Amino acid sequence: MSRKVIVANRSVYHIYAEIEIEMPDTIKEDKVDDWLLKNSEQWEEKLDQKINDADFEFGFGLGSGMSEIESESETRYDVLEKDDEKVMSFYGGHL
Repeated sequence: MSRKVIVANRSVYHIYAEIEIEMPDTIKEDKVDDWLLKNSEQWEEKLDQKINDADFEFGFGLGSGMSEIESESETRYDVLEKDDEKVMSFYGGHL
């Protein structure tokens, strides 16, 4: 006599893409998210295309500011600053 056994696996994959856009330097730090949302035509389609072209990667895709494990999708921005030819994130947040 035998019994049937179901063996199952759930694996989580994610896709990640980023683009770089220009933003006027007159935008204050606390208004960047507003500016990005009002000017989404400058980045939304480009980001969607990069997402469509991206390869799946194993895991949740958390880190480097991506932290919303309960969200199905997460969009964030990082304002870059150049310091002696080294580019680094100066500040950022979620949209």
